[in-house]
Amino acid sequence: MGVQERRDGAITVITIDRPQAHNAVDHATAVDLADAIRRFGAHDDAAVLVLTGAGPTSFCAGADLKGIPELLGDDEFCTTVGPMGFAKLDPAKPTIAAINGYCFAGGLELAALCDFRIAEEHAEFGALNRRWGVPFFDGGTQRLPRILGLSNALWLMQTGVRIDVQRARELGFVQEVVPTGHAVERAVELARYMAGYPQASIRSDREAILDSYGRSVDDGLAREDEARRRSLSDGVMLERLQAFARGDRPTPPSAR
Repeated sequence: MGVQERRDGAITVITIDRPQAHNAVDHATAVDLADAIRRFGAHDDAAVLVLTGAGPTSFCAGADLKGIPELLGDDEFCTTVGPMGFAKLDPAKPTIAAINGYCFAGGLELAALCDFRIAEEHAEFGALNRRWGVPFFDGGTQRLPRILGLSNALWLMQTGVRIDVQRARELGFVQEVVPTGHAVERAVELARYMAGYPQASIRSDREAILDSYGRSVDDGLAREDEARRRSLSDGVMLERLQAFARGDRPTPPSAR
């Protein structure tokens, strides 16, 4: 199973459990992730969701590039949920990303789905999908500019630069940095405070904030979905994916 769920009172912890693949998401994991998020949203007593990755190395390295055809091949799932299982899902309750290592490509999108992010001091971030010509297709084009600002998002997404946790915090992507091994612990600690507040106001304020941008996320996601469909005919992307399967790993630029 690619996803583990743990209930701790009003707090739900969802863990992507593919450490051997840096918690990259294949289609089966995407389905499990979508189901887990939906269960959290539907559970009356569940107040706060914490998302993390298994093991000490990775939060999520994005989509499993070796399984891209299967991941993008379920058209109904991609249209209604999003290829990696979360783009179009909002549980309408607070969500926290506990980033315990590599947060790359679709992992950035998963972290951006959350309301805020707690990261361990060894975490790294980057749009490494740019090297293979794979577009963002789980909300990155909509959520990252909202979090980072337009130019910071474009810089990160176009250059494929790899940044450390301190630069991610400077950019506003990360809200707290904690020692290695303590991201989930800190996220759960904050979640306990949040779960103890009256929930109606926390949820109504959250809704007002997220709906206040000029274009709705849903409208933006529809546009992103159209772009994703066009990208499927890109022969260069397919060539890069084949090169990835052969072990080719181009080096991205370093941040300055």
